[in-house]
Amino acid sequence: MKRKIKKYIRALKARFMAPANQRTCPVCMKISDKFLEYGVVPRADARCPSCGALERHRLFWLYLGKRTNFLSNPPKRALHVAPEAVFERAFRTLIGKGYLTADLFVDNVDVKMDITDIRFPDESFDFIYCSHVLEHVPDDRKAMREFHRVLTRDGIAVLLVPITTDKTFEDPSVVDPEERLRLFGQTDHVRKYGPDYLSRLREEGFTVEKVVRENLLTKREIERMAITSTSGELYICRK
Repeated sequence: MKRKIKKYIRALKARFMAPANQRTCPVCMKISDKFLEYGVVPRADARCPSCGALERHRLFWLYLGKRTNFLSNPPKRALHVAPEAVFERAFRTLIGKGYLTADLFVDNVDVKMDITDIRFPDESFDFIYCSHVLEHVPDDRKAMREFHRVLTRDGIAVLLVPITTDKTFEDPSVVDPEERLRLFGQTDHVRKYGPDYLSRLREEGFTVEKVVRENLLTKREIERMAITSTSGELYICRK
């Protein structure tokens, strides 16, 4: 495993020798002339054409490499909610049989799961990754409490949401898809989160570290990997 990590680091460094106007994806280590547009409102320089990694995926992968030993000493038990293809294969290879994918609505996962009612014992997982899911969940606080319950004492939960307004706004009475689109930005969103999302997590028992791109990456890394402001923040949650 250590050889693979060293090889990955050497390959990533080599990518920085490419012309400055090209893009490097830290997830698949491929070089592109540019990243693709992506989003309901299309964002330029967003999606890697090789692996599909978006800005937030690239930021999170760099966090794993820079601030954790995840890649060299992966967790034994991990829960990946609404698994993104860009990470699923890598996680399953690294973690092995302790890796579990979960979703309430799709079939190609290991287990169907309502994250407000996780049918696993306390402290079942060393690592939880749930990205851009809570904005779809009516009772997000109950989901947070469930994540807190099933997380081990020394584990981490990475719970990411889009921060798109000054203060979290929700209205449970809004059920019309078009009205949700107008108010919350997507037809299947039930709220918009603001910076007070951090307080929500803390109120449900987590100790939270907020990681922003400027505190993790150099200006050159931000530019070469197109870690734009839309990458958002990482919320690293512990008990």
